[in-house]
Amino acid sequence: MTQHTRHRSTSTMDSFTTPLLTRLCLATLMALSGAGLAQAADSAATPATATTTATTTPLVPAAAPRLAHIDVSPVPARRSASPLKAGWEKGAFMEIFVRAFADGDGDGVGDLKGLTQRLDDLKDLGVTGLWLMPITRNADGDHGYATSDYRSIAPEYGTLADFDELIKQAHARGIGVVMDYVVNHSAAQFPPFMDAAKNPASPWRSWFVFSDAEPKGWDIWGKNPWYLTAAEHWNSKLEPKDLPPAPAGSRDFYFGTFGPHMPDFNLRNPAVVAYHEDSLRFWLNRGLDGFRLDAVPHLIERDAVAWNDQPESRALTLRLAKLIRSYDKRWVVCEATAKPESWAAPNVCGSAFAFGYVENYVKAAKGDTAAVEKLASFWRTAPKGMSTMVHNHDIFAGDRLWDQLQGDEARYKLVAATYLLQPGTPFIYFGEDIGLAGALGVTGDLPLRSPMSWTSDPRTAGFTTGTPFRPLAPNLAKQNVASQKADPGSIRSFYKAMLSLRNGHPSIARGSFEHSFAKGNVLGFQRALGKERTLVVINYGASTTVKVPGLSGKAQLVSLFPAAGSAETASKATGSIDLPAQSVQVWRVK
Repeated sequence: MTQHTRHRSTSTMDSFTTPLLTRLCLATLMALSGAGLAQAADSAATPATATTTATTTPLVPAAAPRLAHIDVSPVPARRSASPLKAGWEKGAFMEIFVRAFADGDGDGVGDLKGLTQRLDDLKDLGVTGLWLMPITRNADGDHGYATSDYRSIAPEYGTLADFDELIKQAHARGIGVVMDYVVNHSAAQFPPFMDAAKNPASPWRSWFVFSDAEPKGWDIWGKNPWYLTAAEHWNSKLEPKDLPPAPAGSRDFYFGTFGPHMPDFNLRNPAVVAYHEDSLRFWLNRGLDGFRLDAVPHLIERDAVAWNDQPESRALTLRLAKLIRSYDKRWVVCEATAKPESWAAPNVCGSAFAFGYVENYVKAAKGDTAAVEKLASFWRTAPKGMSTMVHNHDIFAGDRLWDQLQGDEARYKLVAATYLLQPGTPFIYFGEDIGLAGALGVTGDLPLRSPMSWTSDPRTAGFTTGTPFRPLAPNLAKQNVASQKADPGSIRSFYKAMLSLRNGHPSIARGSFEHSFAKGNVLGFQRALGKERTLVVINYGASTTVKVPGLSGKAQLVSLFPAAGSAETASKATGSIDLPAQSVQVWRVK
């Protein structure tokens, strides 16, 4: 999700909790003491053999009105064996914005059927996992992070039957599927919030965070995250900075870290946590292979100062991660931008995107020797569970790689090789594998979210038989799947070669990170697992010769890339190898 924050209080704890506590049930008061949340986290490790999960706190408040078109009922666990191979998540994922990937019905908008029809292309490329940006019903009609129903498919994407077919077909190809899940907030159009906002006496009131007066002292990304409950505010498409100020004497405010259109859940309320757990089980029961949990450092706030990355948020994330992993071969990754290494720990999420590190891929390819040193040192101490990327759907993570490198394909390939061959779980953003450029004529995140170029058709790019919902990539004439499949020197062919190395050599997919070094513009490291050892050397600069640490003069190097099968012996005197300019060399070490 775009980098914004989420909060829930005034300048002091008392000024926030006083109006709130009068509305919370006894269970919520217990949770606020800290004991409830800690006890819940301890009890989250459900045995893998269990077939049901008890819900001790009623999901539906007493005397709650019926909510049209939404299911909030408990969902018992139905666990079954996964058809995927063990370690499937150690391959490479592709992050897919379904709206922009492939249109299966010709309406100009991507959908689940279109994605299913393209699974053979993804298998051919070599990805073993898919991360789907939100596919649930939502109120924003684009990125999907304003969830209005946690248990149904966005109608423009298809149906639950289409989802089930996607999972079936992906599994048949050895591909796992995870999807975004937004715990922190709902859409303002989420029926429980709509009822709570319109009626201060609503039994759904304790599911969200309200205050009888406007809390002061808050600043999350330059704004006060408290908004008037008046419908004209939360129903508005205005940015928070454009909303009119609250009139003097206004009462009844709600908290929204990411803006008035996405109110925060009260995740100190056990009933709300239980609802999310049941919703996770709803998808896991259908065969989904895991989740990307969105914005997890913002789940629970204490006050206007202690609102980011609180211990309670980590405890709740661990509870959800344990639930997900209690299903066979399921996997979870978290979005935590500030301290991702600590979130990747097994006692928190288990994997997190390596924000703060991943920008070094592009910097190194551009000749930044300090970045090369960071590429050599990071994995010496970083958790193995980290996930990596070059960019994603949010502009704060960078432009599309093609635009960052101004179409320099040699440097492009160096970037790809670095993160696809290093430890961690790599995530390829859709279109990155062909050099897709950002769309023109749109702003913000939208240039990153334009349709995939499957062919060189200037009108549709092979994305649809209708009219694309957003401008196409300006470089689709050459940077398209059909053209690049036929070109062994293309970006796509290079990605396919790197993924073949990762999928074919356990040391690269799961091995240790040893003897890493940075010498000017040269990066080198060895990966080892069991008796298999591989050596990767990437030269971001001019041709040179380097002495490789940890490589004896009698070591035999069998080339895996670029000339698979050739063999030579490192110089007996120096243990060194020759490197062409801007080159990638991968060797099997004997």
